[in-house]
Amino acid sequence: MKGYVFHGPGSSAWEEVPDPQLKEATDVVVRVDAVTICGTDLHILKGDVPEVRPGTVLGHEAVGEVVEAGGDVRTVRPGDRVLVSCITACGRCRYCREGVYGQCLEDGGWILGHLIDGTQAEYVRVPYADLSVHPLPSTVTDEDAVLLADIFPTAYEVGVLKGGVRPGDTVVVVGAGPVGLAAVATARLFAPERVIAVDVAPARLEAARSLGAEAVADAREAPEQLVMDLTGGLGADVVVEAVGVPETFETCTRMVRPGGRVANVGVHGKPATLHLEDLWIKDVTITTGLVDTHSTPTLLRMAAAGRLPLAELVTHTFPLERMEEAYDVFSRAADTGALKVVLGGPRRDLVATGTG
Repeated sequence: MKGYVFHGPGSSAWEEVPDPQLKEATDVVVRVDAVTICGTDLHILKGDVPEVRPGTVLGHEAVGEVVEAGGDVRTVRPGDRVLVSCITACGRCRYCREGVYGQCLEDGGWILGHLIDGTQAEYVRVPYADLSVHPLPSTVTDEDAVLLADIFPTAYEVGVLKGGVRPGDTVVVVGAGPVGLAAVATARLFAPERVIAVDVAPARLEAARSLGAEAVADAREAPEQLVMDLTGGLGADVVVEAVGVPETFETCTRMVRPGGRVANVGVHGKPATLHLEDLWIKDVTITTGLVDTHSTPTLLRMAAAGRLPLAELVTHTFPLERMEEAYDVFSRAADTGALKVVLGGPRRDLVATGTG
């Protein structure tokens, strides 16, 4: 088969790779029908995630059809259409029993496209399938469903829930990329007084408005002052960092009110300064986190009911074999207007992949 292979910082290619095989009785092999590119993949290509070894197939989000299942798999079977979660969960360790799947102790957590071959390929092996793939309702399209593999659970869990968004809050989302936009959309489920989006790209700020942000601000034009003006000088109740660079994290800490919460979602490749000389007296709570995907079943039900704005985030579609072009478009979002790119092709006959 073919997959998108990381060869080291700045080097990657769509090329021939070995077909995936079942390795454990809890595995499934999924034929990939739709896949997307994450900002984390761009961080990997820049060298910000050194755990990813050269030769790894990238990608941790997909929709597809189960073509083979190990003997211990109980929740899906060959022929089922499934969502492949970005997080793999054994279901038995201490963290999994607490629903903190991202910290799975039994070779789980974020492993696809990170520690093992991922989803940006024609087929993918998914360990611990019973908790790591989700059967899809027929009413949710592949293009919509793939957004529930990572960006919506990440925004909802790490941004909105950890940020403790409550009715009447002022919520600021710094970074209006795909995850930031999903944070705008899911924050509104809790009836905040206002959501403010901050970015440098006019197209992304316009997308934030269309998803319900009451105000937007150019990150280069003193967004802290806008927040203070709109809150009577108090500051935001919740600030979500959805970029992953030191400057934006520090901006978030300047926007939050005393007693407020900063929820860091962005993937950071460099240290950021924590200005405790200003923050120590303010009762500020700062949270970080890797998504656990415990909310995926809930988000799937909401998607099936038409309660999530999924299609609005997909700006570009490509066949799988144009992966390199899709990466180029996604990496130049300021020029191309890309929010989320989805790759997939016409459905093919099932192909036996072997049992390994």
